[in-house]
Amino acid sequence: MSISNILKANFLISSDAVKNWRFIVFCTLLAIVMIACSHSAERKVHGIARLNDEVRELRSEFVDVRSALMKLKMESTITNKMAARGVKPSETPPFKIKIKIKE
Repeated sequence: MSISNILKANFLISSDAVKNWRFIVFCTLLAIVMIACSHSAERKVHGIARLNDEVRELRSEFVDVRSALMKLKMESTITNKMAARGVKPSETPPFKIKIKIKE
């Protein structure tokens, strides 16, 4: 086979061209499947990156909300909010009630 025959594409119109066409179609289908698989993998990679960003954002939001909740649960904050309603903390500390069981 010479270079001029390859450039003129004689291998596609010769008597045994059916074998060549089958191989060309097979290679084309194989290339299409390979391209589709690589696009699918890229789509998954981009999805994972997006989900990682979302997880990072939600984690920072969780930390912010948790620190705000801790601040709201502090005794001084509760005392200030209840003082506006007229409720003040007790002056006497609580005591434990013990019940004796008679046998």
